[in-house]
Amino acid sequence: MKNVTQIINQAEASCRANGTKLTEKRKQILTGLLTSEKARSAYELIDYMHKEFDQSLPPTTVYRILDFLAEENLVHKLHLANKYVACSHIRCNHAHEVPQFLICEECSNVKEIGIKRSLVNTLKRNVEEAGYFLTNPQLELHCICQDCADEAA
Repeated sequence: MKNVTQIINQAEASCRANGTKLTEKRKQILTGLLTSEKARSAYELIDYMHKEFDQSLPPTTVYRILDFLAEENLVHKLHLANKYVACSHIRCNHAHEVPQFLICEECSNVKEIGIKRSLVNTLKRNVEEAGYFLTNPQLELHCICQDCADEAA
């Protein structure tokens, strides 16, 4: 995510189109996620806000901001790690596939890729055949990134 300013501008436009507002604190939290290659927890974002902007935010405020950003499809919550990442498709204006997150077990870098809707539909059918209902199609796969694999070799 090379140009954070352009991404923030696109995020602001998206919020305006949805009738919401990307406040300064929301921009700062989103920037903290955009500038990190790793997922960040709410508490890591609290530290970031203190270091970068000399602001002390309570956890409830940060969680509310993260909930807002997630509702606006600007960030994704990684449920297994209880951390957040910026959506890699903020600047796009087209429909996307279901997000899948590749999480490196060594360095914690996260990459967002899409899953074809047909695969999600197959998974959903399998879940329903087992007597369950799919509530969230997001997948989080624990992997080893190429850099860490190269280091281990």
